Amino acid sequence: MTWALLLGLLAALLLLLLLSRRRTRRPGEPPLDLGSIPWLGHALEFGKDAASFLTRMKKKHGDIFTVLVGGRYVTVLLDPHSYDAVVWEPHSKLDFHAYAVFLMERIFDVQLPHYSPSDEKAKMKPTLLHKDLQALTDSMYANLRTVLLGDTTEAGSGWHEISLLDFSYSCLLRAGYLTLYGVEALPRTHESQAQDRAHSADVFHTFRQLDLLLPKLARGSLSAGDKDQACRVKGRLWKLLSPARLATRAHRSNWLESYLLYLEEMGVSADMQARALVLQLWATQGNMGPAAFWLLIFLLKNPEALAAVRGEFEQLLSRAEQPISQMTTLPQKLLDNMPVLDSVLSESLRLTAAPFITREVMVDLAMPMADGREFSLRRGDRLLLFPFLSPQKDPEIYTDPEVFKYNRFLNSDGSEKKDFYKDGKRLKNYSMPWGAGHNQCLGKAYAISSIKQFVFLVLVHLDLELINPDMEIPEFDLSRYRGRETVWQLHHHQPLLVTPASACVGGKGC
Repeated sequence: MTWALLLGLLAALLLLLLLSRRRTRRPGEPPLDLGSIPWLGHALEFGKDAASFLTRMKKKHGDIFTVLVGGRYVTVLLDPHSYDAVVWEPHSKLDFHAYAVFLMERIFDVQLPHYSPSDEKAKMKPTLLHKDLQALTDSMYANLRTVLLGDTTEAGSGWHEISLLDFSYSCLLRAGYLTLYGVEALPRTHESQAQDRAHSADVFHTFRQLDLLLPKLARGSLSAGDKDQACRVKGRLWKLLSPARLATRAHRSNWLESYLLYLEEMGVSADMQARALVLQLWATQGNMGPAAFWLLIFLLKNPEALAAVRGEFEQLLSRAEQPISQMTTLPQKLLDNMPVLDSVLSESLRLTAAPFITREVMVDLAMPMADGREFSLRRGDRLLLFPFLSPQKDPEIYTDPEVFKYNRFLNSDGSEKKDFYKDGKRLKNYSMPWGAGHNQCLGKAYAISSIKQFVFLVLVHLDLELINPDMEIPEFDLSRYRGRETVWQLHHHQPLLVTPASACVGGKGC
């Protein structure tokens, strides 16, 4: 090694040391922890296992602290009583815009002129409410039947082995794609439904290849081979979701029509519109399948919970105005009267939903805490909430927080339980899988109804058995913590046996 190179390396190391060590804690600021590595700080530990790292920091510093992570100063808040002070703060003070643009550009190659997340939300929100929401719900039920029951019919009688994740993810994403982006033709025929199954399967399998690369895309750690694959997969998806190709599809949702109009009003080219539509496929459909996977694995591993859900379905069907075989839609009053399934869904999301809720600090800001303390935040820092740790895994809020309890969100009279406490005070934010405040998931109602319809159809029409019933619940995939305010969870292949069953609840022999 030459002296010039050695001196250059020493100078670079000294510069990194100065950059990472020059910041000191000012009066009124949260505890500051720079770590032991210049500039990187705690980046390696944070990236390896964020939950364990933040748990250790909380024990060391309390429920608010600032850490150095890869040259960025991140203030972490873990007091759920104080979350509202963050999630409802005006965008002029705490903003999500920068992270949204990061996701769009770095992962999906989307660049929109004059993009404003708040304007986009205002445009799209009406398409997910009231009559439009009911239309989406009805369409989703029809498409779930096309995908779920059509696939099993085409597979023939008898048992079929499939990954539980692939089963859940494929059914929900394919049906969601058909619901939002349109079907082959109306009125539907056996031939057009077969084409819908084939086309949606092509979309899913292509999307899944990209989905598996997302953690590396977000971290910027793709290998040369990964980069080539990502380019190929993205190109294929852009063709599948191009505006010209979608223009030929029938029964397109009002959501799609409004989003395309929004892009056209911004002057976005057709090629960039296709990229934006791939981004929206991920944003709208990327969470429901993994969430349904967790719900089903918890049911299959907990016979008491499975029996309770099936019993609830039996009661609903016994009071229904028509037999299940004649239902072209699942009446909203049935969906709204599933407290046991609602509790199971809430509990599975509590255990597995781990969104990072992030805000960029736009101005020097005094942030009040619920206990009366006040801390100063610096402009240019990032603020992070991680409700997966608190409230969702807090033992003071939830007894045995690591244990699945299907009735945890039920009162003794069978109604929804909403009263949870920390430090003797009732919590407003006792579980936050959908985010909160200005950036709460717009599609929450649509996603919940879709998952419930999927579980209903699966348990009514199919028999399910785990190939290895003694297998433990899968470990959490540490690469899948997501910096977005919706549910996003790990992917794990749990073997599953599926067979068509008669149209009743209870499985084989019913």
